[in-house]
Amino acid sequence: MWDINLRSLFLKLLIASVAVSAAFGIVVILFGDFGHFEIRVLMTTLTVTITSILGLACGAAIESDRGNLLPKAGIAFSAVSAAMLMLIIWDVLYDSAIYIKSTMTFVIGAVVASHLSLLSIARLDGRFSWVVKVAWACDLILAGIILFVMWTEVEPQGDLVSRIMGVLSILIAAITVVTPVFHKLSSGTVRTGETIDDEIARLREQIDHLEAEKAELEEAE
Repeated sequence: MWDINLRSLFLKLLIASVAVSAAFGIVVILFGDFGHFEIRVLMTTLTVTITSILGLACGAAIESDRGNLLPKAGIAFSAVSAAMLMLIIWDVLYDSAIYIKSTMTFVIGAVVASHLSLLSIARLDGRFSWVVKVAWACDLILAGIILFVMWTEVEPQGDLVSRIMGVLSILIAAITVVTPVFHKLSSGTVRTGETIDDEIARLREQIDHLEAEKAELEEAE
């Protein structure tokens, strides 16, 4: 029940933020100009939109029963980072280097946790199980490098670090693209008793979710 309500909340926030951004942008284009206030409003709606997308990715992982700790951590990181970004956007806390670094730390944590949660939804057979391990390694190494450089303020000698970050970014993008393909290929493998049991359990969980949603609708009526 908790994850269903949370997914619905993030979906409503996403739709509302996109609608507000579009409406506000049209009004500004037709009747005004982009000043500090308008930019802050657009940045606020953009923050809500991104937070909603990250939350939906984590919610999908929770719903698919692919683990709860990581996606719940992603939701927590997303909520905290959004709140901290709001204070920066509206000039409440913007002149503290430590606060800005802390905010970016939560942002990176939210992105990494949401990305790995989304990839975890894919059901991969043994041929493609390495993809998840590589994704974890690339995400954590890239996040670690960014955090180390940001917090220590050490300027890397040469462009080695930049090259490593570029390679990791390309690998992460490639893995994100091919994982759905590997998921599709895995779904066509020969079924075993274990895979059938897993599918039955997944379908039963989906039925429970649907019955819970139906009960909520009946109560609302």
